[in-house]
Amino acid sequence: MADVTRILHAIEQGDPSAAGQLLPLVYEELRRLAAERMAHERPGQTLQATALVHEAYIRLVDVEKVQHWDSRGHFFAAAAEAMRRILVERIRRKRRLKHGGDRQRIDLNANLTLEPCVDDGILALNEALARLSEVDKTSAEVVKLKYFAGLSIPQIAALLGISSRTADRRWAYARAWLHQELCGD
Repeated sequence: MADVTRILHAIEQGDPSAAGQLLPLVYEELRRLAAERMAHERPGQTLQATALVHEAYIRLVDVEKVQHWDSRGHFFAAAAEAMRRILVERIRRKRRLKHGGDRQRIDLNANLTLEPCVDDGILALNEALARLSEVDKTSAEVVKLKYFAGLSIPQIAALLGISSRTADRRWAYARAWLHQELCGD
């Protein structure tokens, strides 16, 4: 993966061809991340994993706003964060009256049962993560890297510069904190 780090450095330096070289190297992993995120979405979602990857990639390698990448892990953490933000922005946009926010989609089947809206869960999680970040920024980062980037505890520890044991404790704390915030039990 030294190639990815080298290309990320070239993008930082403003090399316009570097972004085209990066996509083939990271596309499959970004696609896997996006597919995992989309698996948690409500059935009938119009946004596909491929479109999510492309939109996140465009945000990450924008030549106008050069970003500085410390490592491959930093890039994928930023990709996961970009995907999370895209999903949250999309849900908020759909909720506006202009986009039919007061309407509920119903699948016409034999029994016409209504399914609970998963979008509420994503927005609630996003808001809870923002509150957790105010209380414990590192634990919030661990959640983002674990849940949205799909990184393992050792990978998270290396990326954040903390021990695996500390990352594991932060993950346990964040899960309990978020459960309390989201469920109130």
